Amino acid sequence: MKKRIGFIGIVIDDRQKSAEKVNQLLSQFGHIVIARTGIPYHNRNCCVITLVVDATTDEVGELTGKIGNLPGTTVKSALSKET
Repeated sequence: MKKRIGFIGIVIDDRQKSAEKVNQLLSQFGHIVIARTGIPYHNRNCCVITLVVDATTDEVGELTGKIGNLPGTTVKSALSKET
């Protein structure tokens, strides 16, 4: 399967509850991550993470599925069109 460039957006609603688990998953999938930005928002005890990835649809689906199953997380992704 061909790799494509894309992004993954993650919102963590409760940093104390879910941030460590999200970071563990991101470490497991570090080989597909080109860039990562994490922005904590202390006033609301949440965090937004954006990833730029070079990955297959299966890899993105596996990562986003695992993150989406964690309590207090929301995840969305988009990939470039196949050429």
